[in-house]
Amino acid sequence: MWPPIAEADKPLSKRWVKNILPKVLHILDSLNRGGAEVMALDLCRNAGANGLDLTFVATGGGDLEDDFRHSGVEFIRLNRRLPVDLSLASQLRQIIAERKIEVVHSHQPVEALHLHLATRGSEVKRVLTLHGVYAGAKNTLALRFVLPRLHARVLLGKELAAWLGKEQGIDVGTDFIVINNGVDPRRLVVTGRRLRTELGLADEAILCGMVANFYPDRRKDQLTVCQALPQFFNRDPRAQFVFVGSSNTAPALMEECVSLCRQQNISHRVHFLGQRSDIPDVLISLDLFVLSSRWEGSPISAIEAMMLGVPTVLSDITPLKEVSADGEFAVLFRTGDADDLASKLIQLAGDGEYRARLASLAKVWAIKQYSIETHIAKLLKLYFSLSS
Repeated sequence: MWPPIAEADKPLSKRWVKNILPKVLHILDSLNRGGAEVMALDLCRNAGANGLDLTFVATGGGDLEDDFRHSGVEFIRLNRRLPVDLSLASQLRQIIAERKIEVVHSHQPVEALHLHLATRGSEVKRVLTLHGVYAGAKNTLALRFVLPRLHARVLLGKELAAWLGKEQGIDVGTDFIVINNGVDPRRLVVTGRRLRTELGLADEAILCGMVANFYPDRRKDQLTVCQALPQFFNRDPRAQFVFVGSSNTAPALMEECVSLCRQQNISHRVHFLGQRSDIPDVLISLDLFVLSSRWEGSPISAIEAMMLGVPTVLSDITPLKEVSADGEFAVLFRTGDADDLASKLIQLAGDGEYRARLASLAKVWAIKQYSIETHIAKLLKLYFSLSS
């Protein structure tokens, strides 16, 4: 049986009081720069200082691999060669046994399946964090299989259970733990590199931007932003826009966005910068941050923007309404509605006092709600409850 959401209100276990740390293993399939990967990296970097005995396993590589290797926890690199790789499951079983791992924690359905295979017949507890809607039949089938075979299911927001049911037909049920995403504000180091200088922009320019990868399923919906920009630019000649994010898996979508901007004669004011490693410098350069997603879990980029004091505009899907406290700390626009987005951008660009007030309130809110220390403390409470 999974620990119910009310578990967070129960007394601490004797094991917690005695401070006998459970040994925990986390696993990810990809180490490319994305929300789950960045959150996991913050977790690794802050594990030891916050009492988490963590081993981290990656079954695929990516841009962040060196960062994980030097994150301060034991890092093990494996390779998954098949959708269901029995050799990988065997390797995981050996790692778990040798290190006396008591809790295994996955972030993707396919890796949760491999942890299930690796821990069958043992006392090891299995946890899965559901980050959002998972694309593809492979993930859907794996998720349906593993959900009843977990000891705990973690959601990154209160509304994500209903969102998964609506968008993916997955019934998460009522027995789950809500643990907000964790971001380390200390990672958001601004080096002073000025994106405005790089782009050759005038001091009075209103620079808006979005940090999100391009995906074939169009989940981030960059196209709606491109459709909104002509109206915005017509009303505010100072405005410029940057898109930051990889298009490796969706080059056709990026080309569609580029072509639309070219057709609308706004290409000189829209900048597609690709993947960047200096995200804090990018964010701090913005007058407005935009995230136009059609579905999400708990987006790291929006939380980072708010933590850095950047006024934020979000689509009004349920998970983003939750991140913004139902629009109290960010401006919401109707999802997929380019006219409404353009209207909100025009209003915000013309009201510097409101932007400053919104940014100040959002910064306090984001640091309080989404700190990595709070995230780890709630994980530890869950792990202790499972292993006691």
